[in-house]
Amino acid sequence: MSIIEPVLDVRHLSIELKTDGAWKTIVQPLSFAIRPGETLALVGESGSGKSVTAYGIMQLLPALHSRIRGSIAFQGRDLLTLGTKQMQDIRGNRIGMIFQEPMSSLNPVLTIGTQITEVLKRHRGMDNRAARQEAIRLLERVRISSAASRLDAYPLHFSGGMRQRVVIAIALACQPDLLIADEPTTALDVTVQAEILTLIQTLQREENMAALFITHDMGVVAEVADKVLVMNQGQGLEMSDTRSLFQHPRHPYTRKLIEAVPRLGDMRGISAPMAFNTTQPQPDTVQPGKPVLQVNDLCQRFPVRSGWMRRITKEVHAVDRVSFDLQPGETLGLVGESGCGKSTLAKTIMRLLEASDGKVVLEQQDLLGANPLQLAAMRRRIQLIFQDPWESLNPRMRIGDALAEPMLAHGLVTADQADQAVADLLQSVGLAAEMASRFPHQFSGGQRQRVCIARALALKPSVIIADESVSALDVSVRAEIINLLMDIQRSQGIGLLFISHDMAVVERISHRVAVMYQGKIVEIGSRQAVLETPAHPYTQHLLSAVPIPDPDYQRPALKPFPKPQLTEWPINQRLPPLRYLEVAKGHKVLVDGAGEE
Repeated sequence: MSIIEPVLDVRHLSIELKTDGAWKTIVQPLSFAIRPGETLALVGESGSGKSVTAYGIMQLLPALHSRIRGSIAFQGRDLLTLGTKQMQDIRGNRIGMIFQEPMSSLNPVLTIGTQITEVLKRHRGMDNRAARQEAIRLLERVRISSAASRLDAYPLHFSGGMRQRVVIAIALACQPDLLIADEPTTALDVTVQAEILTLIQTLQREENMAALFITHDMGVVAEVADKVLVMNQGQGLEMSDTRSLFQHPRHPYTRKLIEAVPRLGDMRGISAPMAFNTTQPQPDTVQPGKPVLQVNDLCQRFPVRSGWMRRITKEVHAVDRVSFDLQPGETLGLVGESGCGKSTLAKTIMRLLEASDGKVVLEQQDLLGANPLQLAAMRRRIQLIFQDPWESLNPRMRIGDALAEPMLAHGLVTADQADQAVADLLQSVGLAAEMASRFPHQFSGGQRQRVCIARALALKPSVIIADESVSALDVSVRAEIINLLMDIQRSQGIGLLFISHDMAVVERISHRVAVMYQGKIVEIGSRQAVLETPAHPYTQHLLSAVPIPDPDYQRPALKPFPKPQLTEWPINQRLPPLRYLEVAKGHKVLVDGAGEE
């Protein structure tokens, strides 16, 4: 019987990085191997060294500030001995990589089509026409709607989840022998995640591709991994096959990771939200009466240009007649596919995008009608935690200055008090006070997200809109951050609009849930009603796609569901309010086709 040689064989890999003039060991001697068609999942908390390990394998760490020891054999060749030109021929071609933060790996001044075709022309020798056709096919495979018309769009025109799908398309363009996926499904909703995972698994079968999956989603680990390596503080603590790891974890840290995973259905029969690591529901924090936030028939339309003169001929309704109320102390979970309009809705409420129509009332004040001076004061009371922490932090500003700036601008602290206030904020989200002197690039993705959460809390707002605020966090830190948000909500009566694709987290912390599809809210009601007795077909489709952290669970094949296509309408066409059917008290479902006759 012949022994199948590993595609990747890492032996005694250690990585040191130079920080503040001193060398610090980030990855301690680590060994693992991945054979053709095999998937190894690398799991652990943010900052444990997972991404640094991947960057070390790809030789992407800065040469002057990193020291790599050991051996990294790819198809029998030690990557540490190869020159720059040889590595360029391997990267993106024989080894594909999906980076954790799509905006940091996509060039903001180049179109999506240019960035995909560049890889195809460089490594597969295609001409312009063939490369564009292949780029369209790749975008369609990762479920980008209207792919042909999206080729000439820029990354800023895409949602975070759609940008992640573009990065996945680029990584798979050359059908690599090894795919390194660093949190590949973090920004994706459950339906697209299921399709992407199926796509990667199909390619593995067809091409015998090996995969190194870096993730904190234990449901994804259970579904795709053959073996699991658990890391903490740069050390490899435990490695075994997936079933053994879930059923009989040996290391206490591994047991802690698995126990921290929320499971959809854990809250069945429980009406109130529940903090993580507890079995007791939270005391009711909702303060009935006047809503802290009211959204009525809110619309956001974007122009569609066509013809050789690029004239505006139609409009896309990205947010289509959305209405809801938010009470003080209430959490409304907003779920739906990436590209359905969730982030656009958040930005429109904040007036980062000017609404096309509708009304937003914040604490009995008209937010959309406020003048610049009034708006500046009102924005202190409504804060947005952005989806992409890298995009929302100034790379040239130290974290301490970024946190102090809004508090100083609004007069909440004096210059003498700022340092202590910043230290308290960092510690409240699980970061060390001395990290205030660092720049954003010196943090891991999960740590940057915690900084953004701290910044939103700095002004003690009445409403927080959290746009995928915990998607980049590992399970244990995610539990801590969500518990923190729930504690602050309970003590300060904050209304929380929680935008997420993680249905188990939404189930855990929400009082009510709204489901968004094609720019519209198709179902809204209490968390129990929507998640336990879903009435709309799209809600049922979403719930059926949720990964289960159990390697023995076989998810049924997803039923076909229409790919979301935002409808193009004539310019300035006003549509009547949507009609909803109340299937139970407070549980409303969109009447199909309402308002579109």
